[in-house]
Amino acid sequence: MTAVFQFQEWLTLHSARVEAALENLLDPVSTNPGRLHQAMRYAAQGGGKRIRPLLVYAAGALGDAKPEILDAAATAIECIHAYSLVHDDLPCMDDDDLRRGRPTVHKAFDEATALLVGDALQTRAFEILANANCASDLKLHMISALAAASGSRGMAGGQAIDLESVGKKLDLAGLKQMHAMKTGALLSCAVELGGIAAQLDPGQMQCLEQYSRALGLAFQIVDDVLDATSDSQTLGKTAGKDAANDKPTYVTLMGLDYAQSQAKQLQEEAITSLAGFGSKGQALENLALLVVSRAK
Repeated sequence: MTAVFQFQEWLTLHSARVEAALENLLDPVSTNPGRLHQAMRYAAQGGGKRIRPLLVYAAGALGDAKPEILDAAATAIECIHAYSLVHDDLPCMDDDDLRRGRPTVHKAFDEATALLVGDALQTRAFEILANANCASDLKLHMISALAAASGSRGMAGGQAIDLESVGKKLDLAGLKQMHAMKTGALLSCAVELGGIAAQLDPGQMQCLEQYSRALGLAFQIVDDVLDATSDSQTLGKTAGKDAANDKPTYVTLMGLDYAQSQAKQLQEEAITSLAGFGSKGQALENLALLVVSRAK
């Protein structure tokens, strides 16, 4: 008899694994300069949903990925995500005082330290992948994927479009492109890194690309809905910021009902793309359900 997949057990186990990997692969506070390393840990270990590293582990389970390679990839992508949040919160960007239910890095430390934290977390991510215990071609593939997802054609480019769009009207196609870059690229990369580590074939990687494209857009739509409908205490960050800053969102462009129904449709698309993986895709399926049903 096939064992029933227990997602909550999987989630608890792999969430703990993410935290352990971050603890092991980030420099200790005792390393000089101590204050910078303290701030880096404050940024990277300050909680959060850990969706991106969890996607790495879930995609890695589709093949025979080595645990230590998945740990490296999961930590690297969480370092990139943490750096992006630190910079996103700076006064020159979104200017926010709250992240994950506590003061942002530039408030807990100072602006110059926050800038350096982002820089150092970004470079640490690639150092972690470069030192991963795997074949050189796998390292190069992972490094290339993470660099592309993080840069001007991915996350950083999406943030630039976001800043340029304040007070302007974007059509639906423009909004989708912005979010595919700003949010979707890194989420897709997390799934891709797991697939690379698992050494999946091109057809399987294409299925993962369909899954992650739908999931990334659903994630951002849910973010837009929560920003419009939830409160700061629940979110752990300042609610209503998009409306206050006159930013285009799915809710402001298409309305709340459309945004919610679109997120559900994208969730179904993501899950459908996993059909060929059978029971091995259950963690990815449950993560898609979690992304759309989350309250923060």
